[in-house]
Amino acid sequence: LRVHIETVRRRLADLPSPLPPPRPEIEAHVLRQGRVPPGARRASDDPIRDAAALMLLYPDADGEAYIVLQVRPSGDHVHAGQVALPGGKREPHDRFPEGTALREAAEEVGLDAAAVGVTTMGVLETVDVRVSGFWMVPVLAVAERTPTFTPDEVETAEILTVPVRHFLPDAPIEVVEEDHDGWLLRYGCFPVAGHRVWGATGRAVAQLGAILGPNADE
Repeated sequence: LRVHIETVRRRLADLPSPLPPPRPEIEAHVLRQGRVPPGARRASDDPIRDAAALMLLYPDADGEAYIVLQVRPSGDHVHAGQVALPGGKREPHDRFPEGTALREAAEEVGLDAAAVGVTTMGVLETVDVRVSGFWMVPVLAVAERTPTFTPDEVETAEILTVPVRHFLPDAPIEVVEEDHDGWLLRYGCFPVAGHRVWGATGRAVAQLGAILGPNADE
């Protein structure tokens, strides 16, 4: 089923309360414990910081709703090579969370929010990204027109533009068992363009799918 941008706009304008949970398959389960939390790179006494990510939905030429994701660069950092929403930590001057999410999207994927008529529509449940020390607020936004994206050479290895239908409750999901820093985890992920969408990003897009499905427009 294709999801039309007007369906997205209508449903996000009247978000349910409470929000529907993401599909349970996406959640991570520990099969074997390691010595330290998986991916832990921060000191245990470091404070958890505020962060925001932009869930930008926009139309293609036929009005089908798409969402923009990014692939983080490879290297020695917690989220190397992973698929993520554009986003980052709160800065002192930000209007949080919307301002943080829009600023980060401008920096990381070159979003010109004014040029494409972006309107913020609310937020999803805050996600505990403990491995990197953040509480991440997913900010929902809808664009009037199709944006042109330009990846930041430091922050973004690749930009993915994905139809929202890939994250509806009946969309294919892959269950993975994988070792992370000595911990054996089982988690669900959405296969997209040769990548896996999982973790905090997977949870956010799964909750979005729960809001938009199962009766999306053909």
